[in-house]
Amino acid sequence: MAWNRRDLEGFMAGYWNSPELTFFSGAKENHGWQAAIDRYRAVYAGPGHETGKLDFSGVRIEMIGADAAFVRGSWQLTMSDGRTPHGLFTLVFRRFPAGWKIVHDHTSAAE
Repeated sequence: MAWNRRDLEGFMAGYWNSPELTFFSGAKENHGWQAAIDRYRAVYAGPGHETGKLDFSGVRIEMIGADAAFVRGSWQLTMSDGRTPHGLFTLVFRRFPAGWKIVHDHTSAAE
């Protein structure tokens, strides 16, 4: 998946647009959809930053109820200079009347 600034809001459509959304990364805890999109903008779409091509692997989905799922796997970015930052993620999805949304994202990067 490759994305740029204008793709960011489309990417964030998979997240619960609520102040109760939680996003953990880099030993920091963020709350709310707006904080999550602001973080993505700063890290991947801000001046001097590159989004790269995002790939997922080893994705495992476990239902934890009729309206909830636990998803985990690996992510890797491929940058234009050949760097490949990568790490792990854990997501919690909930089913809403409008469909499945991420309500919690815990993403870590390898050192």
